[in-house]
Amino acid sequence: MAVSYKDFTSPSAQFTYDVNHNTSVKKDNRNFINELSIKQLNTLGNLSMLDTYLDKGNAIEPHHHPNASELVYCVAGEVVVSVINPFTKELRHYPNRPGQVTSIPQGWWHYDTATVDGTHFLAIFDAPVPEIIPVSDMLRLTPPEALAHMYCLDPAKVSVALAPLNQTVIIGPPADCPKENQDVDYQTQNPQPDAAAHTSHPPYNQGYGLRPYQQSDGNPRRPQVIGNGWAHLYHDGP
Repeated sequence: MAVSYKDFTSPSAQFTYDVNHNTSVKKDNRNFINELSIKQLNTLGNLSMLDTYLDKGNAIEPHHHPNASELVYCVAGEVVVSVINPFTKELRHYPNRPGQVTSIPQGWWHYDTATVDGTHFLAIFDAPVPEIIPVSDMLRLTPPEALAHMYCLDPAKVSVALAPLNQTVIIGPPADCPKENQDVDYQTQNPQPDAAAHTSHPPYNQGYGLRPYQQSDGNPRRPQVIGNGWAHLYHDGP
C-alpha cells in the first residue's frame, strides 16, 4: 500500500529494497527482468522501474505501456530500442550504449534488442506500476480467421504461423525456438537526420546495421526507416 507524505514516519514506510528479490520475467539465468514498483517500495511516487538483462539476439517483444512514458537507460552492453512513431508512421531504431538513453512516449509501440552479450538496461516509468500490452497476447488471442479476413491473408497460413504462439512471450525468442527460425536477415536503408548523435563510442563493423563485408561509417547510431516504417535491422553472427 502506498504511503502518503504524512505517513513517512510510519513503521510501515519502506525506503529501500533489493530489486534482485523481485524477478518478474525470466527466460533463463542470463535473460530476465527484475521489477520495482510501489508494490515493493511503498514510498515511491509516480515512478517505477524494470531492471533488464539480455544476451545478444534476445529481445523484449513488441509492446506498449498504456499508463506510462518510458526512459531506457543503458548500463552495460548495447540495446537497440525500436520505436514506432504513430504520427509519422515511421519505425526508428535507437542503439544505446552505456550512459545513453531513449525516450518512449506513453502508448507508443516499441521493442528492445540486445546486440551484445551481457547487455543491462533500466526502463524507468512515470507510473507507480507499469502496465504492458504485448503483441504476443494480441496475436494469440485474436482468432486467425479474423486476422486473415481483416488483412486479406490466407487463413490456413495464418493459422499455421500462429499455432505455436500459445502464451505470453515478453523475452524472445522462446528458449525452444529452432535455430533456423532465428537466422533471418533484415534489410534497412535511409538513416534518420539526427544520426550524428551518440558518436562518442568506437564504431562497430558487424551486428545490427552492417554486414561483415561492409565498412563502418563511424556512426554507431543507425536508425532506419523503409516504406511505411515497417523495417528491421541486419543481424549477423551467432
